Amino acid sequence: MNLAVRDSVSADPNAEAAVRNALRDNPDGVLEAVAAAHSVSYRSVLDCLPAENAAVASKDKFDRIWEDLTSWGDVVFIVHTEDGVFETACTIPAGTHARGYFNIHGDSPLGGHLKIERCAAIYFVDRPFFKRRSCSIQFLNGDGQAMFKIFVGRDEAKNLKPEQVARFEKLRTETASKGEA
Repeated sequence: MNLAVRDSVSADPNAEAAVRNALRDNPDGVLEAVAAAHSVSYRSVLDCLPAENAAVASKDKFDRIWEDLTSWGDVVFIVHTEDGVFETACTIPAGTHARGYFNIHGDSPLGGHLKIERCAAIYFVDRPFFKRRSCSIQFLNGDGQAMFKIFVGRDEAKNLKPEQVARFEKLRTETASKGEA
């Protein structure tokens, strides 16, 4: 993929090679930092990850993926912006589509209203993060930025919950591919 074509914020025609080199040199670093350092979108960085680290599902799979997530138990819901990283350990509640939003409701600390029509793609990311395996499902908007991310939970010893890893891998296989969404 040529980032200069896909990502209009990239002024550097060598951005794809630079991003790939940065990921190779620091495979478990913060992806948002790589995007900022190379003036590309977050999605462009995800697209440069090796196939074993990232697979993309069409936005049309949102309902299927969300519904599956509601039965995983406690996960970590993260919103990462330039101004902060906000996270909560919670169950993913059910939701419904109404009045232009996906409305999240139920018995969980997580609630609110997502402008899900802005979702452009859903990424399954399985990569090291600070030397530990990390698995997440990341919902990206049309600007190439993360709307929110849902991470597989960890147990008391900080290990990934094996039953959630199995669910993550199954859902990725059923809904995603390495190609573009």
